Amino acid sequence: MIKIFTNIFIIFIFLSGCFSNEEVKPSKSELGNLKINYYSNKSVTSLEIPPDLTSPEMQKSFVLSDFVSGVKENYVDFSDSQEKVKVLSNPTGINVKKSGQMRWLEIDKNPDDVWILVREFLKLQGFSLEKDNKKTGILETNFIENRPDIPDSSLGFIRGVLGRALDQQYTFASVDKYRVRIEPLDDGKRTSLYLSLTSLEEIVDPRIDDPKRYGETAWKYREKDLILETEMLYRLMVYLGGDDVETKILKAKDQKIILAKVQDTINGYAKLVLDLDILDAWEKLSWSIDQNNIDLEDKDIKERTFYIVSTRTSDKGIMSRLFGDEPYKKTFQLVLKSTGTQTTEVYFNDVSEENETETKEYSYDLFNQLASSFK
Repeated sequence: MIKIFTNIFIIFIFLSGCFSNEEVKPSKSELGNLKINYYSNKSVTSLEIPPDLTSPEMQKSFVLSDFVSGVKENYVDFSDSQEKVKVLSNPTGINVKKSGQMRWLEIDKNPDDVWILVREFLKLQGFSLEKDNKKTGILETNFIENRPDIPDSSLGFIRGVLGRALDQQYTFASVDKYRVRIEPLDDGKRTSLYLSLTSLEEIVDPRIDDPKRYGETAWKYREKDLILETEMLYRLMVYLGGDDVETKILKAKDQKIILAKVQDTINGYAKLVLDLDILDAWEKLSWSIDQNNIDLEDKDIKERTFYIVSTRTSDKGIMSRLFGDEPYKKTFQLVLKSTGTQTTEVYFNDVSEENETETKEYSYDLFNQLASSFK
């Protein structure tokens, strides 16, 4: 009898493993009706991500109309009760711009008014703000657990049964945060707004070799969910008073395709070459920094300079569990220089002026990561 139960248990574990490898495919949904179950009472305020785990990967563009259709403008679902909330009855002039994966808003409001509204919107979604810096134009939320409802057809039979029996739903350990960047247009009379999503999932830490510690977890970057990111952009646009939101988001036309090349310099550092004038290059590089979740410490618009805080590639695995990655974070400078009417070069400088070989190698890794955003 014991042998029979043992065999059944082994088969059960085997089948569970098989089903756990199934790809969870997104189901078709409508903009404004996508269920987002953020648990504000389960926020992660000081989440530490081991630097040697997988970094975010940029997805290629996709046809959003395959997943969304038919919504009512000026309405958004902020709760699980299906209650529809009308927001800002006076429409605001908002246009959606698009370049490859990049979507952003141009708003007929001044940056100060937009700043206040965005802060309130993020709080309505259950987030707290970890960054609220008008100098860099960045609002960044904390990480909050996201527990979406996943259909049984995507989970597989056994996992679906277990989900209903144990918790009435099967969820992955994942958290999301959003970064919103606000920039002035037309001498501060109008505003451009960019929103980016960063997601993490909890996994068994693959770096731990000690059997006694097996099962300890760590956070790993998840592939960007462009559907969720676009949904939040839609909701924010509605909250700001945009009209004809669905059409503007889905039918935004692509602008010029951006060419980005990484080249050598005589000092051993990489440089990034963009086929854009310096104003467009500044805008697009800002977006790429957002999308790659790079910590922006400061920027100088007049000097066309970014100051980023990052961990060099060579430092990402060194005793990170013992001391964390903070001791290895360094400040680097990215300087934009116009070399023609439609060409801009981005140079990498080590603020510490140590100019180590590892830092020079990191400049190539960083610029290749940024360049991949434009593909």
